[in-house]
Amino acid sequence: MDNDYKKTITATELKTNLGKYLDYAIANHEIVITKNGKKAARLSPYITDIERYLTVKEEATDYQYGGKKVSYDEFMEIYEKSNLRMEFINGEIFLLASPEAYHQEISGNLHLLFAKYLKDKKCKVYYAPFDVHFRKKDFKEPDVMQPDLLIACDTENTINEKGRYMGTPTLVVEILSPSTRSKDMVDKLNTYMLSGVREYWIVDPKRKTILIYGFKDLEIDDFRNFIVTDTLKSYFFEGLETNLSRIFT
Repeated sequence: MDNDYKKTITATELKTNLGKYLDYAIANHEIVITKNGKKAARLSPYITDIERYLTVKEEATDYQYGGKKVSYDEFMEIYEKSNLRMEFINGEIFLLASPEAYHQEISGNLHLLFAKYLKDKKCKVYYAPFDVHFRKKDFKEPDVMQPDLLIACDTENTINEKGRYMGTPTLVVEILSPSTRSKDMVDKLNTYMLSGVREYWIVDPKRKTILIYGFKDLEIDDFRNFIVTDTLKSYFFEGLETNLSRIFT
């Protein structure tokens, strides 16, 4: 035995005592398997994708925004092998919780509003889960996020061979929750602005308000705050408007 948590055995020993060494691995030990005198494989305890990510973070030496980060390629590797919903912002992975019922009702009302407005138009509305790779100006790696809703007007040339959307939405919507408030109002605002999004809606179910940011030339061009008694009007899409009370019904 190499140490208390690692053991080296031959392939023959593994075949002969498979059950024994499986129990050894389950007990949080690692087994290195040799063949013809060379290390050939490793038997170790199963860990989830997010546990593996946390291990990667612990071993990382590159830092950004005060926290350890993984690369975009490392995130995609983790994401492709996971069933978890997650986002990648500024080198950090964020797990997404399942939305509450009221969140879904608001999302459904907004989807109906957008779908009616976009009928017979070029642009399309999509809702989460729907990955978008946001490429910020002067940043090497993109952020990967799942806006609650978005309107995309560039789908003709931005769907890749895997059927994924790789363009930049014109409008994005985030519906706040206690766990996402800070991220939606700071980090995502910055990402959307620097990646070329033209309009960002921040929906607050608790206060029944919607903040609309209008972006131009990668800067904030306009800011509007609508309360439940107001008629909401889009910054970018002419004629896209509704009484706000309909969204929160």
